Amino acid sequence: MKTFKTILLVLVLLLIGAGAFLYFGVYEKGVMAGRILRVSQKGVIFKTYEAKLSIESFGALRSTSPIAETFDFSVERKQKELIKQLEEVALTGERVNVHYLKRYMRVPWRGNTKYFAESIERLGKTQQP
Repeated sequence: MKTFKTILLVLVLLLIGAGAFLYFGVYEKGVMAGRILRVSQKGVIFKTYEAKLSIESFGALRSTSPIAETFDFSVERKQKELIKQLEEVALTGERVNVHYLKRYMRVPWRGNTKYFAESIERLGKTQQP
């Protein structure tokens, strides 16, 4: 009986440790550059902030036009100042660098994606071709 309790305790601790690692762990950190297309609050039960970044990537051939790509990311509710900055640059069309991190798992009360903005660098308005 004592061995069973010990094994059960070890399994419970391993599950808690694995859950904490998946919830808090960071898989990737990086930077994406582009223009913020939208910032919105979504959700029925859990309201989360979601944003979309427009990225222009150029093909290998000189004659090709830019290919429009987007990068979806979430912003944690506690980052009110970051949300305000994202809303401002979405309205002005400024180019920004979004510093983000990718978590191992997505949970509904945190955001709709595994990607979370940590900060932005405002690069200012650029000339449209």
